[in-house]
Amino acid sequence: MSQEISTLATQLVRGKGSLFKNCECTRQHRCLHPYAIRYRDATGRRREETGYANQTAAIDRLNQVYDGKRNTPRQKANLKREIGKQRFGEYASTWLTRQRHYAPGSVRSISQVLNSQVLPFLESRRMNTFASTVTEDFIIAMEEHSVGLAAQQNAFNALKMILLDAHRRDGIIENPLDGVISPEYIPRKISIPTLDEIHALKDEGSDELILVIDQMSGCGLRNGEAYATRPDRMVADDVYRITEHIDGRTRQPARLKHRKPGGFRELPMPWTVRESILRVERDHRVGPNGYLLRTQRADQWAHTTLNYHWDVAKKRAGITRRLTPYSLRHLFASNCLSKGIPITDVAEWMGHKNINMTFKIYRHLMPASVGRAARLLNEGL
Repeated sequence: MSQEISTLATQLVRGKGSLFKNCECTRQHRCLHPYAIRYRDATGRRREETGYANQTAAIDRLNQVYDGKRNTPRQKANLKREIGKQRFGEYASTWLTRQRHYAPGSVRSISQVLNSQVLPFLESRRMNTFASTVTEDFIIAMEEHSVGLAAQQNAFNALKMILLDAHRRDGIIENPLDGVISPEYIPRKISIPTLDEIHALKDEGSDELILVIDQMSGCGLRNGEAYATRPDRMVADDVYRITEHIDGRTRQPARLKHRKPGGFRELPMPWTVRESILRVERDHRVGPNGYLLRTQRADQWAHTTLNYHWDVAKKRAGITRRLTPYSLRHLFASNCLSKGIPITDVAEWMGHKNINMTFKIYRHLMPASVGRAARLLNEGL
């Protein structure tokens, strides 16, 4: 707080606060310097604001704050005060518990990001002390510790969700993200398998692996969504509905990522995917839950199962370059975009939370889009 030099300090009705000027002018009521105000917010914390052009604007702001405090029930004010006094580590833990719509995998991912990147810097800080400068210092600290850009963005996103939740509940009065520039992560160039590599993997792979390859490259499923393949999810000859996924660690069914309980996605189903599902259903025993992908000891696949089948087929096919099962989803996106399918549809089918993620990863798969648009506009003119 700057030193108060003002002789114009005006105390209003008790509890409303005061207004003043921080200048050395002898006639402050005539000078052009802005007014500042001082008050206590609903949590009892002392606040100071400046930038008011005249007394009327300053008093109006004080009246607004005062009315807001008077209209805030005591129970709500106590809740704000309680949230503000909590340490970040405690609040983050309770916040994560309240995110009941998150899939188990998402909870694990956020917990890992918090424990490895966020809590070492911010665990003991009180919630009501967060401001934009604190958030910026956190980003700078990650840069100084040589944290990768992808990890920086994940950590910032987790911190952002928690701080905005506290701000919404008035535990943090001012938005701690105002003016903060988030870390910008540009995904590295993705690896897309060729059709020859896909055929080679299918020639050397088991029927189950072929089904995963067809589901991920033909419908854009995630690994865990492919583990949950069921014949009854073919709701039409050319439509497949995803209703759940198998957690790749626990082997337990879970709701879809970025979907509420009971949510689903419907995807276009190429005939190769349909034939693959029907073949595995015909030649292999369906599990008790209707899932087609099983092992001798478990009724569902896991990440370790897929990695084993993938590595064996890749080695037998003589493929040495870096390809992972997730590369199959990239092939699906590439195939869609190269055929002129709108990126909004691709984002929906792939289950992305918003189109920004799809655009950020697959923008380069839309070749000459600007030039093509120019040609189309020229034809219209």
